[in-house]
Amino acid sequence: MPRARDRVSLVVAILLLVVTPLVPRALADAAPSALMGLPAESILVLFLLLLIPWPPARIIAAAGFAVTVVAALVLAGVDAGYRSVLDIPFDPLDWQQLSDAFGVVQGSIGAAPAHALIALLIVVALGLIVALSWAALRVGHAIRPDRGHGAAVISALAAAWLIAALVGSQPVAGQPTAAAASFRAITASAARAAAGLAALADLPEQIATDPYRDVAGPDLLTALKGKDVVFAFIESYGEVAVQESGFSGGVDQALRDGEAQLRADGYTSRSAFLTSPTFGGLSWLAHSTFQTGLWIDRQPLYSAVIRSDRLTLSRAFGRAGWRTVSVVPSNTEPWSFGTSFYHFDTLLDANNVGYRGPSFGYARIPDQYTWKYFADHELTGDHQPVMAEIDLVSSHTPWAPLPRLVPWSKVGDGSVFGPQPAQGESATSVWQDPRRVQRAYAQSIEYSLDAMFAFLHEADDPDLVLVVLGDHQPATIVSGQGAGHDVPISIISKDPTVFEAIGGWHWHDGMLPAPDGPVWPMSAFRDRFLDAFSAGGPPRSSSADR
Repeated sequence: MPRARDRVSLVVAILLLVVTPLVPRALADAAPSALMGLPAESILVLFLLLLIPWPPARIIAAAGFAVTVVAALVLAGVDAGYRSVLDIPFDPLDWQQLSDAFGVVQGSIGAAPAHALIALLIVVALGLIVALSWAALRVGHAIRPDRGHGAAVISALAAAWLIAALVGSQPVAGQPTAAAASFRAITASAARAAAGLAALADLPEQIATDPYRDVAGPDLLTALKGKDVVFAFIESYGEVAVQESGFSGGVDQALRDGEAQLRADGYTSRSAFLTSPTFGGLSWLAHSTFQTGLWIDRQPLYSAVIRSDRLTLSRAFGRAGWRTVSVVPSNTEPWSFGTSFYHFDTLLDANNVGYRGPSFGYARIPDQYTWKYFADHELTGDHQPVMAEIDLVSSHTPWAPLPRLVPWSKVGDGSVFGPQPAQGESATSVWQDPRRVQRAYAQSIEYSLDAMFAFLHEADDPDLVLVVLGDHQPATIVSGQGAGHDVPISIISKDPTVFEAIGGWHWHDGMLPAPDGPVWPMSAFRDRFLDAFSAGGPPRSSSADR
């Protein structure tokens, strides 16, 4: 019986050593067939255990092997999540963003289940370290009594690995027999970190190269004097929402209906596309790219830029005489960079807009309330011209439950929305089926657009210029594999001189961008906008169009 137990434990140990180091490759390729191969990591640790004579050193070697494999598993898992949701690889320099990802999970499934999930993952990781350490020591113990035979076995495995690598053996297409998945996961992460550091090294020169850095306030935005200018980001409003997807019909109709209302109210609109630096999340990268004219596609760049003196659109407006306002209804903590970098005069967030209604998943405040509060408190009566950035949130994943519009006069303190979360579908229910997720996403965009059109109709401001755009495409479950990074952008105003100033942009008439219309990098907008509406500053070429 003890011998049978020993044989079983040996088989389990061998399986752990063969399969576990290959899991990072399976995660990267999303293919179970990637679990077929010879893992170099296990061959190496067994060779070391055979050579090392001191038991404590063998334990250290086994533990080092286990930690390496588990670290690779964690990196590969996070990377697979980033590629699936954000369509970008995970950069270890972006580790701070894992807390934001946790916030999204918490908003989707609740705080207690989210914390329980994290605790479970930690326990699994620690358990796997122990199990892999034991497996390496168990197999090492089995081959040590006959070191000659053990050396022959390890040498044969190493030779088989080398031959397979040289001849390119692939038992399944695209999956080499000679595997080093854990090593490659770690080295790939290190390479991305190195690329991030290189991008950071180039950043100071990009920040300093700014044609508007020293332009005086009286020469900035002269064609917009006296106007209220609002830049509104609709969360996850991407190309997929308006371009012949299976769920874009409702969004297109909302845009057509809204456009008809705009024309009846005396507004004109023009639309195009911008290419966002991010996908599926990390909205602040898009906000900062739009504001600074720099391509900010990773967190370390963002962290460096917001500690620099780069001129932002909000600072340019402030320099030119506008009162500047930031509206971020998802913020619950003080935001020092809103004043130190963006130079907003007023910061509005979840804590100071008087909202007394319910949350809707991740979205703490419905877009309609945000628009109503902004109109009532920032645009009424005689006031200094306002420039605002409004970062709307109702169309943020998980897109459930969703708010519904109420009569404008009934919005009040938001308590009117109280019954709505329980009346809609829950995130847990929606996320059981990708088609329901897509439908919920489309409905959230329709709601956000309808709330914006209601604001324009009710505010009826002849001096208002509204630039509304998406921050990024929705996650892959909605956008699909291989989707681009383009987002719609529209400019809306009652003043024909606004559209005369941008005639050279060749944007499409109306709220729906033309499929073959202009597409700019989001980083091109700042300078194009300042060029169009300022007396000072160099003329820009149209090379950013495609």
